[in-house]
Amino acid sequence: MMHPGRGAQLPKSFHIKSYGCQMNAYDGERMAETLLAQGLTAAARDEADLVVLNTCHIREKAREKVSSDIGRLRRPGGETPMIALAGCVAQAEGEEIARRSPSVSLVVGPQAYHRLPALVAKAARSGRAIDTDMPAVSKFEALPPRRRAGPSAFLTVQEGCDKFCTYCVVPYTRGAEASRPAPAILEEARALVDAGAREIVLLGQNVNGWRGADAEDRAIGLGGLITALDTIPGIERIRYTTSHPCDMTDDLIRAHGEVERLMPFLHLPVQSGSDRILKAMNRSHDVGSYSRTIARVRAVRSDIAISGDFITGFPGESDADFEATLGIVREIGYAQAYSFKYSARPGTPAAAMDHQIDPALMEERLRRLQMAIGETQKAFNQNVVGRRTAILVERPGKRPGQVIGRTPWMQSTHVESEAAMGDIIHVDILAAGPNSLAGRAAAVPSMEQAA
Repeated sequence: MMHPGRGAQLPKSFHIKSYGCQMNAYDGERMAETLLAQGLTAAARDEADLVVLNTCHIREKAREKVSSDIGRLRRPGGETPMIALAGCVAQAEGEEIARRSPSVSLVVGPQAYHRLPALVAKAARSGRAIDTDMPAVSKFEALPPRRRAGPSAFLTVQEGCDKFCTYCVVPYTRGAEASRPAPAILEEARALVDAGAREIVLLGQNVNGWRGADAEDRAIGLGGLITALDTIPGIERIRYTTSHPCDMTDDLIRAHGEVERLMPFLHLPVQSGSDRILKAMNRSHDVGSYSRTIARVRAVRSDIAISGDFITGFPGESDADFEATLGIVREIGYAQAYSFKYSARPGTPAAAMDHQIDPALMEERLRRLQMAIGETQKAFNQNVVGRRTAILVERPGKRPGQVIGRTPWMQSTHVESEAAMGDIIHVDILAAGPNSLAGRAAAVPSMEQAA
């Protein structure tokens, strides 16, 4: 298909490439379902009439990455598919990218992708369509029912953020915090179970900021929503991400001790171990309050795995600030964590701060931080060796007869088994590497040993 212009043919096939976070993965799935409902078929990137680049603005040089991918979509003979730019880069910089890249026919922000079919039709008609409006989460009502799901399925419950961390673009690209109604969330969860999901992963930019009402119209938070999900037959596991330390409410912490199907895993970003840097980041928590929150969660679920996010090289970060970050890594004992060098996002307050850190120093600090995280992650994994636990089988392994699944603590585990995708099987953990476990299928589950 040639690059669409006025009167071009509507695309019949599509390909979606999603970058970045779980929210983008969910949005990519929903866009695919929307296009499938309109009669389009999924295709490989090199064969699709429509290619959707579902972008992320968190990573460094996001615009350059998108521009590079746009350039690679040119095909022999000068043909180009219809290119749609979606996601956070589309929201923040999409109109400028479309101006500089004439092959981009369509720009759609993360709050408007339910209108993707109409925008595709408009782009085919007139050569260009742009929609970066940010209405409330009404888009979910316009999306088709869930009909496809893997063993573990994402479910967005909340979007946007009101925290305004000084390094972050989310409030500008995703908008203010908005929570989906509980009945709609529960309905989508049931549909995902019917489509094959065994595990539901609740998503939000600030997921534990979710607020709603129960069936008796009483105000509830995320803990109450998890309790309601726990009543749905077929849901075997519940997880949620990403959380803010200031929104770990009493009811959510209690849920970790009371709801058996809520997995013992908590992703709770701290970003820095220095109170001075946390204040400059506008994180609204300090190291002491963060540590106390972790202690409260561990008091109700002693085996919980803690995950986090860290930024090194934030403007003004001193050697002492960085050493404090290494200190909290060792104090908490993270089971896993994501770590990044600070990169300035245009329009954020941190981008204009004095005392930007030399890139070589950032690189050195990141290397040391990742070594420290690797040590705590390895120690956590080693503690599981010799135990019997359950894994949810998610995909085939690299070798014939091998499957890969995740433990309750989110560790990827490979085992020789004839289990089908979506089965929950008991395994004895034999060995631990830095990023995964090796197990043996247990002939007879021992429930007093299983987690």
